[in-house]
Amino acid sequence: MQVEEFLEKSAERTPDKIALICGEQRLSYAEIDARCNQLAHALVGMGLERWDRVVIYGRNSVETVVAIFAVLKAGGVFVLVNPTTKQDKLTYIVCNCRATFLITADKLATVVMSAAETCPSLRSVVVAGLTGQSSQSAGAPCVALEDAIHHQPSERCARRNIDVDLAALIYTSGSTGHPKGVMMTHLNVVSAATSITTYLDNRAEDVILNVLPLSFDYGLYQLLMAFKIGGTLVLENSFAYPYVILETLSQERVTGFPIVPTICSILLQLKLENYSFPHLRYITNTAAALPVAHIHKLRELFPKVRIYSMYGLTECKRVSYLPPEQIDSRPGSVGRGMPNEEVYLVDNDGQQLPAGSTGELVVRGSNVMKGYWELPEETDRALRPGPFGNEKVLYSGDLFCTDAEGYLYFVGRKDDIIKTRGEKVSPREVEDVLHSHPCIAEAAVVGIPHDVLGNAIFAFVKLKSGATLDEYELKGFCADRLEDFMIPTTVRFRDSLPKSANGKIAKRDLIADEAAALAGVA
Repeated sequence: MQVEEFLEKSAERTPDKIALICGEQRLSYAEIDARCNQLAHALVGMGLERWDRVVIYGRNSVETVVAIFAVLKAGGVFVLVNPTTKQDKLTYIVCNCRATFLITADKLATVVMSAAETCPSLRSVVVAGLTGQSSQSAGAPCVALEDAIHHQPSERCARRNIDVDLAALIYTSGSTGHPKGVMMTHLNVVSAATSITTYLDNRAEDVILNVLPLSFDYGLYQLLMAFKIGGTLVLENSFAYPYVILETLSQERVTGFPIVPTICSILLQLKLENYSFPHLRYITNTAAALPVAHIHKLRELFPKVRIYSMYGLTECKRVSYLPPEQIDSRPGSVGRGMPNEEVYLVDNDGQQLPAGSTGELVVRGSNVMKGYWELPEETDRALRPGPFGNEKVLYSGDLFCTDAEGYLYFVGRKDDIIKTRGEKVSPREVEDVLHSHPCIAEAAVVGIPHDVLGNAIFAFVKLKSGATLDEYELKGFCADRLEDFMIPTTVRFRDSLPKSANGKIAKRDLIADEAAALAGVA
């Protein structure tokens, strides 16, 4: 089965049902399927070949949804990029995956021009909202999406792929500072979506509200799962206006609401007594774990709603879930492996550990990625021989402990990638920006545990002799060069940074010092 069949089969079963609500737009399955088919034909007509990568640089919108399924229908591989991504990083991704097309909206078009001018693989930039304004830039030609699909047939393209072909590249932060592309096949995506919709007991009457970016795989799967079950997706751009979201939850009779800890923290501070959510059936959380106190408060506010604590990785989408009936007795756990998947812990030698132990989590299943795009050494570190035959299993890099019944409890990461607000942040990427400031001599970035963010990003900075700089100015400097979730939460200015024997900055000492300072304050 291919991912685009989620949409196609639902369009066959219930063509007139509302599939997508986005602002004032309400589109049926038949309407979305037809639009996707038109764009797919346009892409093929412009030269898209089987397995070509197509970067989609856009906000949560109808156009982004259509682009995702159109690329799949045309036999391509979609690459979603957050619209807050800066020009340099966008250019790196486009060049790294050798994208042949880039789809965006007119308000974001100026950001993509660098990629269009410097990436020789690009054949065309397709821009929504530029009717009659197709043009030739210094690089690839710029084509109005509306013009491209005009007079295109609404029938489906001939199927080009099978389930072992790539469906998506999902870029995530890497240890080198450059993002790396996680290769997900149709089989990987279908397997993950099937397992998740199974344990959530999703059904066609579900209405799912998504305020998470589609470029975040947790947000992306809300779309994929909604279309798989033939449900309705209510697509919002953010949780920036929480009372508007509460109105939407009520008015649209939402049954499923995925959140992350930052959303939960805001939600718990709102006055909910004037709202009623009789149709809300479940709330899910993944990315960082919810503080236990927040779980208890959610239970008080939504006593009839099933709350799912979950854990996942981009490399396999989802790993585990805690059955809602266990949340009161095991509020700190993220459960056990989901359906059609096996998880276990290993020691430093790769030996499987019994229940009650602490070790690295290993994931075995058809949801595990194919590998990292053109990074064989990193792929070999993550995908290692499994217990049976020539199979490969995923070493998560995360440490967990289990109780006597095998329920998982997160301990920490083996590497220093920071997981904050549901996103992975490479310290190296932030450090590179800090080091580019003319006043900074040395910088180190670490994650410090935080009840709401999962981890807060702390930047430790040594200034050059005679230089002056304050925290506000430095955060503004970072905001111009980094996505919002990468900006340091706190900046500490130091006269010197601790070093190890080999001359490297001793980050563990910084973390220990900060933990001691916070404990002292407490």
